[in-house]
Amino acid sequence: MKQPFGVILAGGLATRMGGGDKALLDLGGQSLLARVRDRLAPQVAGLALNANGEAARFGGALPVVPDSIAGFPGPLAGVLAGLDWAAEQGAETIVTVAADTPFFPCDLVPRLLLASEGQSFPLVLAATRGEAQTKSKSKSGLIRHPTFGLWPVALRDDLRAALQGGLKKVVLWTEAHGGRECVFPVDGIDPFFNVNTPEDLARAEELL
Repeated sequence: MKQPFGVILAGGLATRMGGGDKALLDLGGQSLLARVRDRLAPQVAGLALNANGEAARFGGALPVVPDSIAGFPGPLAGVLAGLDWAAEQGAETIVTVAADTPFFPCDLVPRLLLASEGQSFPLVLAATRGEAQTKSKSKSGLIRHPTFGLWPVALRDDLRAALQGGLKKVVLWTEAHGGRECVFPVDGIDPFFNVNTPEDLARAEELL
C-alpha cells in the first residue's frame, strides 16, 4: 500500500468556542493548526486542510479543500473532501485528524495501517479505552474517535451517495463497510483530547 495522504479537518463551526477558527488559536506560541500539521506531516505523503470559507486566512501553508456537501453535515463531509483531493494526487488512502487535537499520537498513521492489514478497503478508526471526551462507543466498549481514521479513496463515491442521502453519523458508514478500530493507550492524558471551549484551551496550555 502507498503511504497515505493526510487531511486536517477544520470544517466545523466552533460554536462552543464562540465561533471563528479554532485551528488558528494560539497554544504555547503556535497555532493549533501548526501543532497538528507538524505532528502529522512526517507520517504522510502529502497534506491538506479541510476548511470552509476564505482559504487565504490560513496563510497558504497548506492546500485548502472545502466541503463539497452543503450545510455543514459533519466530519464525513470533510473526509469526502479529503478523499476527492487525494484521488487527484493518485493516492489510495488518507488519514484524517482533527485540527483542535494537538496531542494525538506521533505513531498514528503506522498503527492505523497495521490495523488495516487484510482489509479489501482500508478503513480504521482510532479508539481508546476508559474516559474520553467523545461518546461514540463501539459494541466492544471501546471509545471511538471518528475524526481520526484511515479511509480508502476507492469508497469515496459510496460515501458521497450516503451523505447526499442524509447520513451524518460516521460509525454507521464505517460499520457498513467492515471498518475496524485501532486502540491507542491513554497514558496520563487522553491523546485525542480536543479543544472545544476556552477552558479546554487553558487545560491544553497546562498539558504543554
